Amino acid sequence: MDRPKRARSRKPRKQPRQNLQLNLFSARGRGHGGNDAATTGREKSDVFIVPEGARKTASTVPATRGGMEDTASEMTGTQLSLLERSADRPLRSSRTLDSSAMSMEAIADQRNLLRAFATVAANKGAPGPDQETIERVRVKLSRLIPTLSEELLAGSYRPGKIRRVWIPKPGGKRGLGIPNVIDRVVQQAVAQRLSPQFETIFHGSSHGFRPQRSCHSAIAEAVEHLEAGAAWVVDIDLEQFFDRVNHQRLLARLGNLGVNDARVLRLIHRMLKAEVVLPDGLTNAMTEGTPQGGPLSPLLSNVVLDELDWELERRGLRFVRYADDCNIYVRTRRAGTRVMASIRRFIERKLRLSLNDEKSAVARPVSRHFLGFALSRRRKGVTIQLSKKSERRLWATIRSLTPRTWGRPLAECIARINEYLRGWIGYFGIGGKQLRQQLRKADSHIRRRLRAILIRQRGRPRHILRWLIQRGVERFKAGRDVYGGRKSLWALSISEAAHLALPVAYFRARGLLEVARLLDREKRHRLGLLRPR
Repeated sequence: MDRPKRARSRKPRKQPRQNLQLNLFSARGRGHGGNDAATTGREKSDVFIVPEGARKTASTVPATRGGMEDTASEMTGTQLSLLERSADRPLRSSRTLDSSAMSMEAIADQRNLLRAFATVAANKGAPGPDQETIERVRVKLSRLIPTLSEELLAGSYRPGKIRRVWIPKPGGKRGLGIPNVIDRVVQQAVAQRLSPQFETIFHGSSHGFRPQRSCHSAIAEAVEHLEAGAAWVVDIDLEQFFDRVNHQRLLARLGNLGVNDARVLRLIHRMLKAEVVLPDGLTNAMTEGTPQGGPLSPLLSNVVLDELDWELERRGLRFVRYADDCNIYVRTRRAGTRVMASIRRFIERKLRLSLNDEKSAVARPVSRHFLGFALSRRRKGVTIQLSKKSERRLWATIRSLTPRTWGRPLAECIARINEYLRGWIGYFGIGGKQLRQQLRKADSHIRRRLRAILIRQRGRPRHILRWLIQRGVERFKAGRDVYGGRKSLWALSISEAAHLALPVAYFRARGLLEVARLLDREKRHRLGLLRPR
């Protein structure tokens, strides 16, 4: 009798290492928001990691979900204690701050209030809804400060309304909130006590609204990341950030950072809930957001986004943030796409904010507008140049400063141009050769527009011909350019006769500044001197 044949067991085929790694990632599942271990692992596979010894570390506590909704304009002590158990609790800082320095006694100190008024007066702000100017407040300051200190300590101080002002910006308009002078003094007093404490725990890659830091220091750090090997940037722009800050999460974050005095939290909450008076006289109640225009708003915005900074640090990402503009630097486009998706989940689910899809993208740094600049990696290093948006804005300003219908003396037009160029080069004067080439074109364009103004002021062609001859141009060349074809005044401004009559030396003798020359004088603004130590 034949024995049944034994079934032969086949060994499972070994999967490729890459596929096995992907299966492990898919088997782990996804976490909530930015705490996805699989996502973090995938990011670190393509994103270069900052060495542990070269960056700060911060311990975190697990996030818990609870439920709390507070829509009233006032908060009780019980509600303040509930902030510790609020939904999506912010990460707690590993460093303990001095709570006594952030107490109401420290804020209401009369010396602190006097110093706050001096800062507000130095800023020369406009009056708020009560129409009280800084000078009128200065007259009665001696009796206002003691009263204000007592009200703060007693908890009876109530912020006034905020006046809404719309200012133009590229592509639209921005709303500013102007509090009353006294309210600005109180906000400045709070900022003076809280800011030195928070500066010790804010991330080093945050550069907006901080002492010893600026847009220049942010660009300097971005250059370092590109020199370290980054080739792609994840450009994150928060949509209407200042108008969508969640008040409960902000207050919870302040409590986690060491602001333990319930009176201080209650005071900040009242400031956030202050009513806004629109230009048409209507009044709106604030349910979210931190109105731009007050001295405390920049600090509160950094408190909110500091949680994002440390989340990026926890993932080992290199980034630079200035206010609500954040750039994350990676090596490949694939890594940038993954980082964008995971950070979007963290921002929307954890911070309860939203991204501006039109302004956020994964792209090469040279094609992105970051603080007015575009960065490009080349063989000899990283070059800093004007972004396309900044270049268009520069040329548009030049056109507005040199209208062809200018009827006053040329010296007044040159004075206006020089005033603008001095301030412009003070900010953009950190670029290199590429920026110098762009500025030479701008210098040439300014001189051409000034030539067009002078030619137009001469009137008829025969008067222009006589003037060119008086300026030393040969009769043949002057007549050829003026009468040779139907030339407009703008076309005549670039002709040979116009250049001979009005050379570069003519404008230099009249004090016209050249942007390319001003750039060479800005050597003290080189990147090596700008990075904060």
